[in-house]
Amino acid sequence: MRDEYIHEIMARLRDTKQVWEIPHVTQVATKRRDPFLVLISTVLSLRTKDATTAAASNCLFALADTPAEMQRLTTEQVEKAIYPVGFYHRKTRQILDICRILLEQYGGHVPDEIDELLKLPGVGRKTANLVVTLGYGKLGICVDTHVHRISNRWGYVQTKSPDQTETALRAKLPQMYWIEYNDTLVAFGQNVCYPISPRCSVCPVSRFCDRVGVERNR
Repeated sequence: MRDEYIHEIMARLRDTKQVWEIPHVTQVATKRRDPFLVLISTVLSLRTKDATTAAASNCLFALADTPAEMQRLTTEQVEKAIYPVGFYHRKTRQILDICRILLEQYGGHVPDEIDELLKLPGVGRKTANLVVTLGYGKLGICVDTHVHRISNRWGYVQTKSPDQTETALRAKLPQMYWIEYNDTLVAFGQNVCYPISPRCSVCPVSRFCDRVGVERNR
């Protein structure tokens, strides 16, 4: 894929994604730009389907939506609220530890810097970038499995891991697309560009794609 195609690709996907359901974490940020809600929603979303994340987030935030309120919940209350998200026992511990650390070390506020966010339990680069971009509106590139897979499938980058993809995208992706890139590619990956047998026949950007690693499509 030629680098300059990215402008046409983003324009086409921006138009098309209006008919797709946006990721739940983005919905949380759209309704109320609160870095804490973005942070906790993203922790819940890891290895969990979006519908399950949405139900768990709504249930938990109905009980508490600040670090101070959430730290007053018992382990059992949090587990019951977020079940059946993946690894809900571990995520409960992480959430309560995050709240404690935010209160003890950050005055109850979520940091707005990647390096500080990475110090929190259960927070990797994907989560940190989502908090920075969706929670604070600052520049960042969130790379999850969809972004890593699709960017390589297009031939826009040639990388082996999400971290390598983030580095490559920071070097070449125009900054005007940084914040929206994750939301756009996640929706695209969930609706058209599947990991196996992508829907190339209805893909709005198929003519720009190198189809790297695609063995069969429909």
